Amino acid sequence: MDIDIASFSEIISEKIGHWITGLIRLLPNLVLAAIVMALGLFLAQAVRRFAKRLAGRATDSASLVNLISSTTYFVCIGITCFSVLSILKLDKAVTSILAGAGILGLGLAFAFQDIAANFISGVFMSVRRPLKVGDIVKVSSYMGKIKEINMRDTVVETFQGQTVVIPNKDVFQNPIENYSYLHKRRFDLEVGVSYGEDLEKVKRVTLDAVKDIPGISTHEEVSLFYESFGDSAINFSIRIWIDTAEQATYKEVGSQAIMRIKKAYDENDISIPFPVRTLDFGIKGGKNLRDMLDVAEKPTDR
Repeated sequence: MDIDIASFSEIISEKIGHWITGLIRLLPNLVLAAIVMALGLFLAQAVRRFAKRLAGRATDSASLVNLISSTTYFVCIGITCFSVLSILKLDKAVTSILAGAGILGLGLAFAFQDIAANFISGVFMSVRRPLKVGDIVKVSSYMGKIKEINMRDTVVETFQGQTVVIPNKDVFQNPIENYSYLHKRRFDLEVGVSYGEDLEKVKRVTLDAVKDIPGISTHEEVSLFYESFGDSAINFSIRIWIDTAEQATYKEVGSQAIMRIKKAYDENDISIPFPVRTLDFGIKGGKNLRDMLDVAEKPTDR
């Protein structure tokens, strides 16, 4: 079959002519789109710097500041891109992109809901700041010192030397015991003395023994409260405030309190009784241990 070169060239020329005509008609829009893109990029950078300074005044969390500034920047870039596509009469493309982004976002939300929950919890924690690096806390049964607070997790170093990474969702949704919040800590010591002791003397000797322990608070008084009649002792508690939340000081003050109280009681003949137990040798009631021994020692008739 013969090919009509002239007709083929005419079709190509007509197509190219249509393209050139369309390009000429679109040229003003292309120029305007380029100007909008350049201005959008410039404004996005300026808004990013402004958002970073503004967030830096509200919080000292570097992660949160970078998150806010980056989110603001990408929002500005997205608005610029959609504006450029609209100028170029690509509205259908904009609609398709938005629909695709919505479907993709919905799928990612279901797939990474735990990651999203931890991330959002990290944002709220950075704003509310229930804890900070260096605090001594108890979170989800783990007690130790905060080493890192990231946008996804919180790192705690326990007093046993273990490093525990706790998801921010668990930190945010559960009670937090922050021992560093008040910059002081209380040591409670339970003690019992014999029923035959003078309780006024016991109180005086006990308070004198612990009043000058190094590390105890100079602003809070040591207190002693009798609490109950035990099986073999009168029980009371001693409350000692410490001017720091550090675990080493807390333990040392408690150790010194125990040693000083024991020494003071020995010097003043104050008895800390041992637990008393009654042995029941009879099925229907107690029998005297001496009677039982006497029975056991009697010779039996053969």
